[in-house]
Amino acid sequence: MDHLDQLEAQSVFILREAYRKLKPLAMLWSLGKDSNVMVWLAKKAFLGRVPFPVMHVDTGKKFPEMYQFRDEYTKKWELDLLLGDCPPVEEMDPSLPPAARSAARKTAGLAAMIEKHKLQGVIAGIRRDEQGTRAKERVFSPRGASHKWDIRNQPPEFWDQYATPHEEGMHIRVHPLLSWREIDIWRYIEREGIPLVDLYFAKNGKRYRSLGDSDITSPVESNAATLAEVIAELETTKTSERSGRAMDHESEDAFERLRVAGYL
Repeated sequence: MDHLDQLEAQSVFILREAYRKLKPLAMLWSLGKDSNVMVWLAKKAFLGRVPFPVMHVDTGKKFPEMYQFRDEYTKKWELDLLLGDCPPVEEMDPSLPPAARSAARKTAGLAAMIEKHKLQGVIAGIRRDEQGTRAKERVFSPRGASHKWDIRNQPPEFWDQYATPHEEGMHIRVHPLLSWREIDIWRYIEREGIPLVDLYFAKNGKRYRSLGDSDITSPVESNAATLAEVIAELETTKTSERSGRAMDHESEDAFERLRVAGYL
């Protein structure tokens, strides 16, 4: 197997383990490149269909192209879509910087969906290379009854052996893409022909490398208008993937505070 085959096999194994051990189970679908790869992998893992719901925690501030993509591919991929709203920003921790406070709405929205559907497992498309705090995650990461992440109390995962501890009120976050890099995601998208929101491709010298809410996400300078050009750009760039996310330019601990509290 080549590198992409190995990553695919590992992710398929993780998804099957999650489905076997955790019920009810749902997958977060943010409509971005990583979560579309994750849906694609789930279809491969389960003979062409996703056997659990996908959840969109909607802030109401996504780009119009993202909502169009969601409506189109919910039908094309025959997904069981669960929609959840987020509380207003005024209800969020006022000590957070502005962009982080806006992003915190998703933390509260996700917590409400987990409680509403009594989920034991939530599959999320984070990667270790995306942001420093995410490098501290496990593949199967327990969250306490208050949805909080105890960074210092995570189970060891030697030789791909994944623990799924369960106590009343807690749930497990499952991260099948944790070992993938940004360029792996794009090479896999190219190989598999996975559909994407076209905001990832350059127009007028700019494109989005990471998609979030339209009011706190900015494009980066780029002329990469095709899959091959995006991959070629990533092979040489030294710019951070999340350089267009306003939250990542605020106080150093803001992201970790959100993650500890239950952020996606």
